[in-house]
Amino acid sequence: MSTPHNAAKPGDIAETVLLPGDPLRAKFIADNFLEDVVQYNTVRNMFGYTGTYKGKRISVQGTGMGMPSIGIYSHELIHVYGCKNLIRIGSAGSMSADLPLRHIVFGMGACTNSNYAVQYNLPGTFAATASYELLEKAVEKAKEVGVPYRVGNILSSDIFYNADKTTTERWSKMGVLAVEMEAAALYMEAAAAGVNALAMVTISDNLITGEETTAEERQNTFTQMMEIALQLA
Repeated sequence: MSTPHNAAKPGDIAETVLLPGDPLRAKFIADNFLEDVVQYNTVRNMFGYTGTYKGKRISVQGTGMGMPSIGIYSHELIHVYGCKNLIRIGSAGSMSADLPLRHIVFGMGACTNSNYAVQYNLPGTFAATASYELLEKAVEKAKEVGVPYRVGNILSSDIFYNADKTTTERWSKMGVLAVEMEAAALYMEAAAAGVNALAMVTISDNLITGEETTAEERQNTFTQMMEIALQLA
């Protein structure tokens, strides 16, 4: 059955789903990469599509920004629609001076300043990590196509405009590569359900050096990331 956030019916969504935050990026992927596309969701303009890529069935679903939003969509995709492989594709700010623009980061782990894990009532601090199966495949595909990448820890932050201007430096000292806003919640939802999840993000700006990509450069780099993600189906 449909949910308050998704009009899809059982069977409408593939087991492997790409999760861009921007619903228009979901539309871009459907229009440019998928064949035999069917749009299954327009609720709240959070577009969702299912089609085929090189003969394999795959879906793409916009999630919005932040952990509460991706938490809703990933939870429903897993528990209502039976999705098994959830792959976030998005942008991130580099927290390392030696991590340049346009590199792809595969989030092996996701630190967070969120209290999302409180709901699981664990007797300690949960380490949110990617599924090794998806991570290994993604690294292999990046090597095949010669795309520059890094693998490591990222930060999923609840705060975009942080009043504390020292946070970037402190996370960087702990070896955290980049900051985004969704991966930790995705990893927790997947871990709790026993399914696979991976967040891959493209560096669009560097918080240490102040460098930024142009709109054209971001479009080209996102396309590389999309193609790697699509090959994980």
